[in-house]
Amino acid sequence: MTAPSTSNGLLEAIWNLLSSIRLTLVLLLSLATTSIIGTLIPQNSDPAAYLAAFGEPLFRFFSVLGLFDMYHSWWFQVMMVLLSANIMVCSADRISSQRSILFVRRPRFQAARFRNLPDRAEFDDERPPETLRSLYESYLSRKSRAVQAEADDAGFRMFGETGRWTRFGVYTVHLSVVLLLVGGLIGSIFGFDGFVTIPEGESVQQITLRNSGERLRLPFAIRCDDFDVSFYETGAPKEFRSSLSLLENGRPVQQKDIIVNDPLRYQGISIFQSSYGSLPSNEAVLSFTSRNTGMVYTKDMKIGQEIAIPENLGTFALTELRRQAQFRGHPVGDAFIGRLTPPDRLPEEVILPIRFPTFDKMRRGEVVIAVDQFKERYYTGLQVNKDPGVDLVYIGFILMIVGCFVTFFTSHQQVCIEATRRGAVTRVTVCGTANKNKAALERRIQRLSGALKELK
Repeated sequence: MTAPSTSNGLLEAIWNLLSSIRLTLVLLLSLATTSIIGTLIPQNSDPAAYLAAFGEPLFRFFSVLGLFDMYHSWWFQVMMVLLSANIMVCSADRISSQRSILFVRRPRFQAARFRNLPDRAEFDDERPPETLRSLYESYLSRKSRAVQAEADDAGFRMFGETGRWTRFGVYTVHLSVVLLLVGGLIGSIFGFDGFVTIPEGESVQQITLRNSGERLRLPFAIRCDDFDVSFYETGAPKEFRSSLSLLENGRPVQQKDIIVNDPLRYQGISIFQSSYGSLPSNEAVLSFTSRNTGMVYTKDMKIGQEIAIPENLGTFALTELRRQAQFRGHPVGDAFIGRLTPPDRLPEEVILPIRFPTFDKMRRGEVVIAVDQFKERYYTGLQVNKDPGVDLVYIGFILMIVGCFVTFFTSHQQVCIEATRRGAVTRVTVCGTANKNKAALERRIQRLSGALKELK
């Protein structure tokens, strides 16, 4: 027989805890404190950087607490769940206490509430209260809701209200905060944020997650068909653009050129242009000049390719692109390295610096080789993320704007019109009350009083 009471007592204790304003303050202060910690400790950095900054003992301690990826830690998510539940229970508790105001169809007006109110207007009318009552009731029914009238010995009193729905403005703000928290929670649990680099002409289907460094396979492949970058006169990049194709089973399903802040979206996954860089080129345009005839022969060559030079000048093989190459101990910058094999002679190494096209003349061979065009190859850096809670976040922002407007710029107003016969005239008093925005109420009373004077 004690089980139901024990169960009810436990539920009541949980409800009282979740409806506590103290819990709200504790959770908000805890979230603020952890946000400061998340700012002071860089998130999702390289473990080696953490070891160097904090040492091994603190590194292990912070790792156990999840401070290096705090916003995806279980305890941070629990705080968000508790705060959401706290807001919902507090709102439900407050709505329950105000249900007699919020959900009643025919509100109860008490004349005593309207006596001695500071916001009032008075005027005299020669017509009797019986005539004024029908005029006022017809007019007030067009301007207010729940209009009620009651008669007394000397005249009548009439009540009406507007804006009862505005009391839900604060609950709309509460709901928006819950949607923001739930949307962020869904995104942190079921979403991901990663990056990938793709050389021109190649495709990838796996990305690297930022928070863990793990590899994630996408449901489609991303191919970089082309990459283009333009520069200012100062040499700073002006715009970089990637031509991307999304492939499913080897077939393109979507294509788009993306730039910064103009992503490609597919299946709830967003692909942003993030960075770019150059890769060691495997292709160049080389010129071969014969010293005997002066003829120039141009060839497109790739690393690993070997060709026969016209005029029986031998063969040439392009072997590698050497970064920061040196010649006799002196740096010559990036250079292609080749192997020239003249007829009936041993092969010799040829250095072709990209910045010095006439460099090979110093070799004084029968053929002069130069780099006419360096076909630089780029890679594109992409940020790839998925946030299934983003729609809830957008809805939360919209509801917050609407709720704040309703809460701060509208009000629940009730007005009372009292007509009392005094000798040859009827004294009409217009007064009212509002839960907020008293200045608007005062203006409404003055407008209503002026309109009642003009009724015919």
